[in-house]
Amino acid sequence: MSVFGALSSLLTALADTLDPLFGASATAVAIIVFTLCVRLALHPLARAAARGERVRRDLAPQVAEIQRKHRSDPERLRRALTETYADAGASPLAGCGPMVLQIPVFMVMYRLFTGHDHDLLTHTLLGAPLGGRWSDALADGGVFGAHGMVYAGLFAVIAGVAAYTFWSSRRILAERKAEAEGLRQAEAAKNARNTRKGRKAKAAPPPEPPHPAAGLTRWLPLLSFGTLVTAAIVPLAAGLYLATTTAWTAAERTLLTRHSGPRAEQGLAD
Repeated sequence: MSVFGALSSLLTALADTLDPLFGASATAVAIIVFTLCVRLALHPLARAAARGERVRRDLAPQVAEIQRKHRSDPERLRRALTETYADAGASPLAGCGPMVLQIPVFMVMYRLFTGHDHDLLTHTLLGAPLGGRWSDALADGGVFGAHGMVYAGLFAVIAGVAAYTFWSSRRILAERKAEAEGLRQAEAAKNARNTRKGRKAKAAPPPEPPHPAAGLTRWLPLLSFGTLVTAAIVPLAAGLYLATTTAWTAAERTLLTRHSGPRAEQGLAD
């Protein structure tokens, strides 16, 4: 059995189970449930990525020291950073796992509702065909038509999630910037105390110079709104998958990062 046939059978069986509760929209609900199951299966990778991110944040002062020490020797700097991350069990690519592994699932969902299984193409969400696109809804009643309002609801969910993701990402970036500044000030305060006690003060780390891609990083969260464009051109079924997975990502990231606040206070206490 092909991948398309297996997923079609799975969605059909799940829709049959949900049919007594959701009727004609059972297949749409089955897509949402299937997406949640996929994200639940990938959750251990997301937790590992969050742990890796916390480790990298803890290593930030050590990394800054290594960068200052080997700034004139790029090769030694690369080796030292690689060894530091390896010893701590952190990988710069750890956070890419859940996102990369979802791509095949999304592509299969897209192909499934673009002509592979004609039976699935007949299913609807509140009357809007799961194999249809927003352009079809605009041609059949316009933006405020019955089908157009289904897409309006979908776009509202995706836009709300994108706005929350943008806000939370900007907040996290601001917290990390404040944390780095706090650590620098903590080192300066420690040096001042050592100077008063007659000890040799360690040079306080200078403020980090602006990274060439700092502007890009600042506006990178805006890419979350690109999901709206994708949802407008793919079949409604794939749009449901996008809305569900982005909502899961936003909630998951919030839960995994809520206990990892700034550590500047720890630096001040050392």
